Amino acid sequence: MGHEPRPCSVAIGLGSHDLGVAEVTAELYRRGMAPLVVFTGATSRTTRERMPRGEAEHYRERAVELGVPNEAILVESRARNTGENIRFSRALLEERGVSVSSVLLVSKPYEERRAHATARKLWPDVEFVSASAPMTMAAYIDSIGDARLVVDMLVGALQRLLVYPAQGFMVSQDVPQDVQEAYERLCVQGFTSRLIPGAAQAE
Repeated sequence: MGHEPRPCSVAIGLGSHDLGVAEVTAELYRRGMAPLVVFTGATSRTTRERMPRGEAEHYRERAVELGVPNEAILVESRARNTGENIRFSRALLEERGVSVSSVLLVSKPYEERRAHATARKLWPDVEFVSASAPMTMAAYIDSIGDARLVVDMLVGALQRLLVYPAQGFMVSQDVPQDVQEAYERLCVQGFTSRLIPGAAQAE
C-alpha cells in the first residue's frame, strides 16, 4: 500500500504462517507506533502443524521474546480468515473498552492490500495504516523457504481482490491490466491451490 507507519491507537497483527508478521509488529511497538497490540488468528491447513497453539498465541510468544510486555498484548484466537480477524479484533477491543480511531494493520507483504480493503469495509469509521516487512519478493521467498507456497498464496490473495468486493467482503480495488494478466498466467501455470473453487472473476 505504500503507507508510512505512524502512531496509531492499536496495532493488529494478522495471523498466518509467517512469524515475521509478529516480528514487524513487535518492532513497530518498540518504535512507539502503538501502545497496544492485538494478535489475531486460530489455525489453518497451513499453520496447524507449525503453530499448534494457534497463530495468535505463537505471535504473542514471539513478540514477548522480542521485548513486548505481555500486558501490552491481547490475543484473539478464533479468527480463521481476514474478515474474522477484523471483526473479532474489533469486538475484543470494544469489550476491553479500548477507544480506537486508527489501526496499524500488520500483515504479510502481499496481503497488505487485501487486508486494508477488508478492514475498510468492515470497520469504516477507523483509519487504517498498512505495514509489513519491507523486503523484495526474492528475499521474502527466502525467509519463508517455500516459493510454491508464497506464489500460490499471492495468487489466492489476488483472486479475492477480484471477487470479494461483489460479495460484500471488502471495498473494491483497481487491479491494473498487467497484474490481471500476470495472475491469469500463474493460474494457467498451476499456482491454484489457494483459489476459491468455482469463484467467477469480477468484471
